[in-house]
Amino acid sequence: MERKYKILTVIGARPQFVKAAVLSRAWRGLENAEEVLLHTGQHFDQGMSDIFFEEMEIPLPKYNLGIHSVNQGAMTGRMMEGIEQIILDEKPDIVLLYGDTNSTLAGALAAQKLHVKVAHVEAGLRSYNMRMPEEINRILTDRVSDLLFCPTDTAIGNLKKEGYDQFPGEIVKSGDVMLDAAMYYADKSAVKSTVMEKIGAEPFVLATLHRAENTDDPQRLKAIVDALHTIHEKCRIVLPLHPRTKGALERAGLSLDVTILPPVGYFDMIELLKNCALVMTDSGGLQKEAFFFKKLCITMRDQTEWVELIEHGFNTLVGADGEQIIAAFEQYRGQSTTFDKDLYGDGKAGQLIANKILHTLA
Repeated sequence: MERKYKILTVIGARPQFVKAAVLSRAWRGLENAEEVLLHTGQHFDQGMSDIFFEEMEIPLPKYNLGIHSVNQGAMTGRMMEGIEQIILDEKPDIVLLYGDTNSTLAGALAAQKLHVKVAHVEAGLRSYNMRMPEEINRILTDRVSDLLFCPTDTAIGNLKKEGYDQFPGEIVKSGDVMLDAAMYYADKSAVKSTVMEKIGAEPFVLATLHRAENTDDPQRLKAIVDALHTIHEKCRIVLPLHPRTKGALERAGLSLDVTILPPVGYFDMIELLKNCALVMTDSGGLQKEAFFFKKLCITMRDQTEWVELIEHGFNTLVGADGEQIIAAFEQYRGQSTTFDKDLYGDGKAGQLIANKILHTLA
C-alpha cells in the first residue's frame, strides 16, 4: 500500500485562505496525501475569516489557535508555541506556508527547529522596504524553506540575486495560485454573490485601504482620504472597510465620505472586480486580481512586489501623494488596455505545487 504523506497547512489571514483553497482541492484529489489545516486566528472577525471557509469549500481547520490583537512579537511568539505543539502531536511530513504574515514566519521557524520540511508558496517576493513587517517575514521564511515556490520570473531573480541558489532550498517556478483561484471561482461568484444588487449599476471605482504604512500614519491617511473624496465627486468610489482602517480613521478624526461596504467575502470581491471601472488599493493580492479581471490598478504604496504589472503599464505606484493619486485616476480613466501578457502562469499552479511536494517527500 502506498504511503500517505501528511501536510500541515498553516494559515491565518484572508489572502492565505484563498491560496489554501486551491491546494486543498489538489490534496483532496490525491490518495497519498492528507492535509491538516491549522488556523492561527490572525484574522478573527466573522466577516474577515469564517465566511471564507464556507464560500470557498475549504474544510474547517482542525486547529484554531485564536491568536490576534497583540503586538507583533507576542503574536509571532505565541503562534510559534502553538504550532510547535501541533507539529509534535501531528508529526507532519512537511509544513506548507503561504505569503508573508506573522503566521507564515511562525510556521517556518517552528517547523525548522523541529527538523520538519517547509514549503513556501509565494517565495521570492520583495518590496525592498524593511519597514514593512511583511518584508521581514518573507525574507526569513524564504531563508529556512526547503521548497521555494515562486509565482514569477521576477521572484526567482530576487532569490538568485540574494544568493538563494547557493542555499539548500530548491527554487521552483510554479505560477501563481491566485490565478488558479480567480479562474475557478469566477463563475461561482456570479451565482453566489449579491453585492452588485446592493450597490446598483452606477459606474464605480473599487478601492481598498488597510496597509499599516497608510493607516498608522495620520498624514498619509489624510492625504489618501482627501484624494478619494476628490475622485468620488467624479466617479463613485466603493470601498469595503477593513476594521483596522475604521479604527485608524476614528483615531485620526477623519471621515470617509465614499460608498462604504462592510468587509466582503471573496465572491463579492470578484464581482466588484468584474464590474468596476478601475481599482485603487494598497493591497498586494488585489493588484494581481485586478490584472486577472482585466482592470487597471492604482497602488497607494511606495513599493510593490508585483513589479511586472508596473513594467507592462497595468499598474502605477502613487504612494500617499494626493496629487499623484488624482493624476493617475485621470490618466487611467476610460483608458483602453489589452491584458494579453502571460505574467502569472496557466492557472494550474496548485496541481504543480502539490505534485512537486509529494515527489520531494517520496
